[in-house]
Amino acid sequence: MECTVHWMPASGMAFAAETGSGHLLTMDGAPDGGGRNLAPRPMETLLSGAGACSAYDVVLILKRGRHDVRGCSVQLHADRAEQDPKVFTRLRMHFIVTGQGLPDAAVERAVKLSHDKYCSATIMLAKTAEIETSFEVRSA
Repeated sequence: MECTVHWMPASGMAFAAETGSGHLLTMDGAPDGGGRNLAPRPMETLLSGAGACSAYDVVLILKRGRHDVRGCSVQLHADRAEQDPKVFTRLRMHFIVTGQGLPDAAVERAVKLSHDKYCSATIMLAKTAEIETSFEVRSA
């Protein structure tokens, strides 16, 4: 996996990342750090990536189990250390999974498998952060 990040000096503290798969991602700093609030903060991007990584797993596991999954969202809340480096210290992930006839047990298993085995992002973040997961199943 590769990525190149370019500082965009004309935008203060904004950065453009070009991913190895050919996509662009823009990030910016907070105004108190010289940024202009033009894009998500780098740590917000990291948090978003962790949520997407885990949601991807949950949907894929449910689809492979032939469950009628129609939607999946994850609400994430992260606490950070007070001192530098301000790593994530606690991460709460609440999954809302919608579908027809989705058994709670199947969703619980998918979330657990993502958390324990498949999601590289959250497993890596678990080196510094306590990660809590919860879920709810909604009928679509």
